[in-house]
Amino acid sequence: MMRKPTIILVHGFWGGAAHWSKVIVELAKKGYTSIKAVELPLTSLADDAERTRKMIAQQTGPVLLVGHSYGGAVITEAGDQPNVIGLVYIAAFAPDAGESPGGITQEHPPVAAPNLAPDSDGYLWVKPELFRESFCQDLTSDEGLVMSVTQKAPLASTFGDAITAPAWKNKPSWYQISSEDRMIAPENQKRMSARLGARRVITLASSHASLASQPVQVTDLIDEAAHALGYV
Repeated sequence: MMRKPTIILVHGFWGGAAHWSKVIVELAKKGYTSIKAVELPLTSLADDAERTRKMIAQQTGPVLLVGHSYGGAVITEAGDQPNVIGLVYIAAFAPDAGESPGGITQEHPPVAAPNLAPDSDGYLWVKPELFRESFCQDLTSDEGLVMSVTQKAPLASTFGDAITAPAWKNKPSWYQISSEDRMIAPENQKRMSARLGARRVITLASSHASLASQPVQVTDLIDEAAHALGYV
Protein backbone atom coordinates (compact mmCIF):
# COMPACT_ATOMS: atom_id res chain seq x y z
CA MET A 1 0.00 0.00 0.00
CA MET A 2 1.48 3.33 -1.10
CA ARG A 3 1.33 6.29 1.22
CA LYS A 4 -1.16 9.01 0.53
CA PRO A 5 0.05 11.80 -1.75
CA THR A 6 0.45 15.41 -0.75
CA ILE A 7 -2.67 17.33 -1.67
CA ILE A 8 -1.95 20.86 -2.90
CA LEU A 9 -5.05 23.06 -3.02
CA VAL A 10 -5.04 26.08 -5.32
CA HIS A 11 -7.68 28.78 -4.86
CA GLY A 12 -9.15 31.07 -7.49
CA PHE A 13 -10.10 34.70 -7.91
CA TRP A 14 -11.89 36.54 -5.08
CA GLY A 15 -10.68 34.23 -2.38
CA GLY A 16 -7.56 32.98 -0.66
CA ALA A 17 -6.28 29.66 0.62
CA ALA A 18 -8.84 29.71 3.45
CA HIS A 19 -11.61 29.06 0.91
CA TRP A 20 -10.49 25.43 1.23
CA SER A 21 -11.06 25.32 5.00
CA LYS A 22 -13.91 22.78 4.96
CA VAL A 23 -12.18 20.55 2.40
CA ILE A 24 -9.00 20.59 4.51
CA VAL A 25 -10.95 19.30 7.50
CA GLU A 26 -12.59 16.56 5.41
CA LEU A 27 -9.25 15.48 3.91
CA ALA A 28 -7.78 15.23 7.40
CA LYS A 29 -10.71 13.01 8.44
CA LYS A 30 -9.80 10.67 5.56
CA GLY A 31 -6.25 10.34 6.85
CA TYR A 32 -4.41 12.81 4.63
CA THR A 33 -1.57 14.22 6.68
CA SER A 34 0.25 16.24 4.02
CA ILE A 35 -2.12 18.99 2.88
CA LYS A 36 -0.95 22.31 1.49
CA ALA A 37 -2.95 25.34 0.35
CA VAL A 38 -1.12 27.81 -1.87
CA GLU A 39 -1.71 31.52 -1.30
CA LEU A 40 -1.58 33.04 -4.78
CA PRO A 41 -0.64 36.68 -5.42
CA LEU A 42 -3.26 36.88 -8.23
CA THR A 43 -1.02 39.31 -10.10
CA SER A 44 -0.45 37.24 -13.26
CA LEU A 45 -0.72 33.65 -14.39
CA ALA A 46 3.08 33.48 -14.54
CA ASP A 47 3.41 34.69 -10.95
CA ASP A 48 0.70 32.35 -9.69
CA ALA A 49 2.07 29.33 -11.56
CA GLU A 50 5.57 30.02 -10.25
CA ARG A 51 4.30 30.23 -6.67
CA THR A 52 2.55 26.90 -7.16
CA ARG A 53 5.62 25.28 -8.75
CA LYS A 54 7.68 26.30 -5.73
CA MET A 55 5.16 24.66 -3.43
CA ILE A 56 5.23 21.51 -5.56
CA ALA A 57 9.02 21.45 -5.53
CA GLN A 58 9.10 21.56 -1.73
CA GLN A 59 7.34 18.18 -1.53
CA THR A 60 9.42 15.02 -1.40
CA GLY A 61 6.74 12.66 -2.66
CA PRO A 62 3.86 12.53 -5.13
CA VAL A 63 1.54 15.52 -5.40
CA LEU A 64 -2.13 15.65 -6.38
CA LEU A 65 -3.05 19.17 -7.52
CA VAL A 66 -6.55 20.49 -6.90
CA GLY A 67 -7.66 23.80 -8.44
CA HIS A 68 -10.83 25.80 -7.95
CA SER A 69 -12.01 28.44 -10.44
CA TYR A 70 -8.97 30.33 -11.78
CA GLY A 71 -6.88 27.89 -9.74
CA GLY A 72 -7.67 25.40 -12.50
CA ALA A 73 -5.77 27.56 -14.96
CA VAL A 74 -2.89 27.69 -12.48
CA ILE A 75 -2.66 23.92 -12.08
CA THR A 76 -2.96 23.58 -15.86
CA GLU A 77 0.08 25.81 -16.27
CA ALA A 78 2.09 24.52 -13.28
CA GLY A 79 1.11 20.87 -13.24
CA ASP A 80 3.81 19.60 -15.58
CA GLN A 81 6.22 18.91 -12.72
CA PRO A 82 7.48 15.30 -12.54
CA ASN A 83 6.11 14.60 -9.04
CA VAL A 84 2.56 15.71 -9.97
CA ILE A 85 0.47 12.57 -10.36
CA GLY A 86 -2.88 14.10 -11.29
CA LEU A 87 -5.13 17.14 -11.52
CA VAL A 88 -8.54 17.68 -9.94
CA TYR A 89 -10.65 20.58 -11.21
CA ILE A 90 -13.34 21.98 -8.91
CA ALA A 91 -15.71 24.25 -10.90
CA ALA A 92 -12.54 25.43 -12.59
CA PHE A 93 -10.96 26.75 -15.74
CA ALA A 94 -9.06 24.13 -17.72
CA PRO A 95 -7.73 26.12 -20.69
CA ASP A 96 -5.97 24.71 -23.70
CA ALA A 97 -2.76 26.19 -25.07
CA GLY A 98 -3.30 29.81 -26.08
CA GLU A 99 -6.56 30.11 -24.16
CA SER A 100 -7.15 32.43 -21.21
CA PRO A 101 -9.81 32.46 -18.49
CA GLY A 102 -11.14 35.69 -19.97
CA GLY A 103 -11.44 34.24 -23.43
CA ILE A 104 -13.28 31.18 -22.18
CA THR A 105 -15.60 33.36 -20.08
CA GLN A 106 -16.63 35.32 -23.17
CA GLU A 107 -17.86 32.15 -24.88
CA HIS A 108 -20.70 31.88 -22.35
CA PRO A 109 -20.71 34.91 -20.03
CA PRO A 110 -21.74 33.89 -16.52
CA VAL A 111 -24.83 35.23 -14.79
CA ALA A 112 -22.79 37.33 -12.35
CA ALA A 113 -20.56 38.99 -14.93
CA PRO A 114 -22.32 42.38 -14.49
CA ASN A 115 -21.54 42.21 -10.75
CA LEU A 116 -17.79 42.70 -11.25
CA ALA A 117 -16.28 46.14 -10.80
CA PRO A 118 -12.68 47.34 -11.35
CA ASP A 119 -11.01 49.80 -9.00
CA SER A 120 -8.62 52.62 -9.84
CA ASP A 121 -5.59 50.37 -9.21
CA GLY A 122 -6.56 47.78 -11.80
CA TYR A 123 -7.98 45.17 -9.43
CA LEU A 124 -11.31 43.53 -10.21
CA TRP A 125 -13.81 43.02 -7.39
CA VAL A 126 -17.15 41.34 -6.97
CA LYS A 127 -19.45 44.11 -5.74
CA PRO A 128 -19.63 43.37 -1.99
CA GLU A 129 -23.38 43.72 -1.70
CA LEU A 130 -23.78 41.21 -4.55
CA PHE A 131 -21.06 38.77 -3.53
CA ARG A 132 -23.21 36.09 -1.96
CA GLU A 133 -25.74 35.96 -4.81
CA SER A 134 -22.88 35.91 -7.33
CA PHE A 135 -20.37 33.53 -5.76
CA CYS A 136 -21.92 31.46 -3.00
CA GLN A 137 -25.71 31.67 -2.99
CA ASP A 138 -25.95 28.27 -1.27
CA LEU A 139 -23.95 29.37 1.78
CA THR A 140 -25.42 31.13 4.80
CA SER A 141 -25.65 34.90 4.83
CA ASP A 142 -22.92 35.01 7.50
CA GLU A 143 -20.58 32.87 5.39
CA GLY A 144 -21.34 35.01 2.35
CA LEU A 145 -20.58 38.16 4.33
CA VAL A 146 -17.19 36.84 5.44
CA MET A 147 -16.30 35.76 1.90
CA SER A 148 -17.36 39.17 0.60
CA VAL A 149 -15.32 41.15 3.10
CA THR A 150 -12.24 38.94 2.76
CA GLN A 151 -12.38 38.59 -1.04
CA LYS A 152 -9.00 38.74 -2.74
CA ALA A 153 -9.27 40.68 -5.97
CA PRO A 154 -7.05 39.77 -8.93
CA LEU A 155 -5.38 42.22 -11.23
CA ALA A 156 -7.89 42.42 -14.06
CA SER A 157 -5.12 41.81 -16.60
CA THR A 158 -4.69 38.27 -15.24
CA PHE A 159 -7.92 37.28 -17.00
CA GLY A 160 -6.16 37.63 -20.33
CA ASP A 161 -3.08 35.55 -19.50
CA ALA A 162 -2.95 32.49 -21.75
CA ILE A 163 -1.82 28.94 -21.03
CA THR A 164 1.40 27.82 -22.68
CA ALA A 165 1.49 24.01 -22.28
CA PRO A 166 -1.59 22.48 -20.58
CA ALA A 167 -0.63 19.83 -18.05
CA TRP A 168 -3.94 18.00 -18.49
CA LYS A 169 -2.70 16.70 -21.83
CA ASN A 170 -0.11 14.62 -19.95
CA LYS A 171 -1.60 14.10 -16.49
CA PRO A 172 -4.79 12.22 -15.54
CA SER A 173 -7.60 14.53 -14.48
CA TRP A 174 -10.93 14.67 -12.67
CA TYR A 175 -13.55 17.42 -12.89
CA GLN A 176 -16.46 18.67 -10.78
CA ILE A 177 -19.11 20.79 -12.51
CA SER A 178 -21.25 23.19 -10.47
CA SER A 179 -24.64 23.27 -12.21
CA GLU A 180 -25.79 26.46 -10.42
CA ASP A 181 -22.54 28.36 -10.97
CA ARG A 182 -22.92 32.09 -11.60
CA MET A 183 -19.18 32.85 -11.95
CA ILE A 184 -18.13 30.26 -14.56
CA ALA A 185 -21.02 29.33 -16.83
CA PRO A 186 -21.91 25.63 -16.49
CA GLU A 187 -21.81 25.40 -20.31
CA ASN A 188 -18.14 26.33 -20.21
CA GLN A 189 -17.46 23.82 -17.46
CA LYS A 190 -19.12 21.06 -19.46
CA ARG A 191 -17.06 21.87 -22.55
CA MET A 192 -13.78 22.02 -20.66
CA SER A 193 -14.43 18.84 -18.69
CA ALA A 194 -15.38 16.95 -21.86
CA ARG A 195 -12.20 17.76 -23.75
CA LEU A 196 -9.98 16.94 -20.77
CA GLY A 197 -10.67 13.28 -21.21
CA ALA A 198 -11.21 13.31 -17.45
CA ARG A 199 -11.31 9.93 -15.76
CA ARG A 200 -14.47 11.05 -14.02
CA VAL A 201 -16.75 14.08 -14.20
CA ILE A 202 -19.32 14.73 -11.49
CA THR A 203 -21.98 17.41 -11.35
CA LEU A 204 -23.08 19.01 -8.10
CA ALA A 205 -26.15 21.23 -7.74
CA SER A 206 -23.92 23.89 -6.27
CA SER A 207 -22.90 27.51 -6.52
CA HIS A 208 -19.42 28.44 -7.68
CA ALA A 209 -18.27 27.86 -4.09
CA SER A 210 -18.82 24.09 -4.12
CA LEU A 211 -15.65 23.66 -2.09
CA ALA A 212 -17.46 25.44 0.76
CA SER A 213 -21.08 24.38 0.22
CA GLN A 214 -20.45 20.71 -0.60
CA PRO A 215 -17.02 19.94 0.89
CA VAL A 216 -17.77 16.26 1.53
CA GLN A 217 -18.57 15.57 -2.11
CA VAL A 218 -15.58 17.61 -3.30
CA THR A 219 -13.29 15.75 -0.90
CA ASP A 220 -14.70 12.41 -2.04
CA LEU A 221 -13.70 13.25 -5.62
CA ILE A 222 -10.17 14.17 -4.53
CA ASP A 223 -9.92 10.94 -2.54
CA GLU A 224 -11.27 8.97 -5.49
CA ALA A 225 -8.52 10.43 -7.68
CA ALA A 226 -5.85 9.43 -5.16
CA HIS A 227 -7.22 5.88 -5.00
CA ALA A 228 -7.49 5.58 -8.77
CA LEU A 229 -3.84 6.56 -9.07
CA GLY A 230 -2.85 3.82 -6.63
CA TYR A 231 -2.36 5.97 -3.53
CA VAL A 232 -4.55 4.83 -0.63
